[in-house]
Amino acid sequence: MKNICLFLVVIAGLLSCSRSQSHYNNIISNAESVMSDYPDSALSMLAFIDPAELTVDSIKAKYYYVITSSHDSKGELMLSDSLINYSVGYYQGKDLERSINSTTLLALYKYWIGESKSALAMIDSLSNLENVPDSLLITPLREKAFLCEDILEEKSSEGTLRRLMEIDKDRGWQTQYKYWLYIDCIYNGRNDSALVVLDGIIDNLPEDEERIRLMCEYEKIGVLQELGRYEESMALADKLSVGASSKTLPSYLRMWKAMCLFNMGHRDESIRELKMADSGTSDFSDNEMAYYNSFAFMLKTAIDYQKTGKLSLIRMARIINNQKNVLLRTQAMQQNAKQSALEIENKRLSLKVKSDRQTAIIIIVILAMLIISGLLLWYARSRKRKALDAIEQAEVLQKLVDELNSADASAAQNETLRRAMLQQLGIIKMVAETPTEQNREMLRKISSIDSKSNDSLVNWENVYDIIDNLYAGFYSVLHKRHGDILTEKEEQIVVLMLAGFSTKEISVITSQTTATIYVRKSSVRKKLGVPEKEDIVAFLRKEESD
Repeated sequence: MKNICLFLVVIAGLLSCSRSQSHYNNIISNAESVMSDYPDSALSMLAFIDPAELTVDSIKAKYYYVITSSHDSKGELMLSDSLINYSVGYYQGKDLERSINSTTLLALYKYWIGESKSALAMIDSLSNLENVPDSLLITPLREKAFLCEDILEEKSSEGTLRRLMEIDKDRGWQTQYKYWLYIDCIYNGRNDSALVVLDGIIDNLPEDEERIRLMCEYEKIGVLQELGRYEESMALADKLSVGASSKTLPSYLRMWKAMCLFNMGHRDESIRELKMADSGTSDFSDNEMAYYNSFAFMLKTAIDYQKTGKLSLIRMARIINNQKNVLLRTQAMQQNAKQSALEIENKRLSLKVKSDRQTAIIIIVILAMLIISGLLLWYARSRKRKALDAIEQAEVLQKLVDELNSADASAAQNETLRRAMLQQLGIIKMVAETPTEQNREMLRKISSIDSKSNDSLVNWENVYDIIDNLYAGFYSVLHKRHGDILTEKEEQIVVLMLAGFSTKEISVITSQTTATIYVRKSSVRKKLGVPEKEDIVAFLRKEESD
């Protein structure tokens, strides 16, 4: 029993190592509930899941959907997020909301890896869907507006932004939509409209949004310069330079003033202002300096052209080459990251195969140990049972010998048969075949019962004759009526039951186990139709009298 319990405990432990799909589904659902506000927490939950163990399509699709959404919420899509394509295929035609969201995520992934046109085409296909609730289109429309702003050669996104401002009532996003609309107007040459939109943003900003106000007023400097309103542009630059907390802002403001002065024909003043702007860049970082020069070098090139009448692109080439080098480094890093991701995935799969192999070996070893333990337990119990049976048989034999030695000549019919059985049955042979010291002693006692026994074996014909003589032909009637359905062993048992032998005594006399005697009794009862609670011998004698 202990081995069986051990087996069940081990199997339960092994099963617990392989978590159920419902368990994985619960983890993913919990991660989904926090992925928008707490993407790091969502990713921490998902880190314990090996996607290779997800065997249910719906759970696998949700896993890729949630992990990609979490990366997007953090603003850092990964190479592995290409698997969102699996979610797109699964949710199409099944779940409209997740189908739209997963397709949007796939478009963002394509944009991230440099397939901008393909990304915009996917978003366009979503934004043009009909009979879809406005609430489901807000996210793809936002991404479309973002992509249109980033991909400068694309057509105006004003229609998309106007639609977003109409269906999305989120106040924070309303400001973002207006800012994107301002960018769209600038890039498409609608400077007057750009200034109107920008002034509208500034006028409606709450007092605590000082950072956004500063950014918008800085943008206004450039819009006024594009409109030829140079004096207003420079006045606004002077205003923003007063009390500026940023170390980089004054240099940019002076550069804008230098550009206004140049456009106004004040070249020398423009050069002085530009030198002052350059002098404030000593603390700029490399990236900040590259960004500043991308504007300043253009102005310096224009100034040089005005002075010399020659156009030199050396400065601009320097900027372009620097940007190209940055792009190449970025692409190399992306390629290395992709290669590393593949190596990590291959290593993970190798470790999983090794782990699975080790688990299989452990299971086989445990099962082998359990089988061996079971066989040893069965062997030990079998030997113990045989030993107990031998002791029990010896006790029964001792009882029979004692009864025979103490019986007198006036014994009843049953006792007469018992006395004859000791002389005629094969008890001597049975004891002799197991030559233990206890049986040798028993053999000596049995041999001393009657010197005329001559160690004779059981002669069942004589036993049947005795039964017929003592019990008015009982055996003959039994054999005649039921001999065709009862086996010889079953007839022997019935005869011995009639003679008053107990089940244990019958097992000793017939050299069978007690359990076998019970089985044969049940067989006799079933064959003869004896009711469960009625005695077999009483039933037969009643049948005989009828």
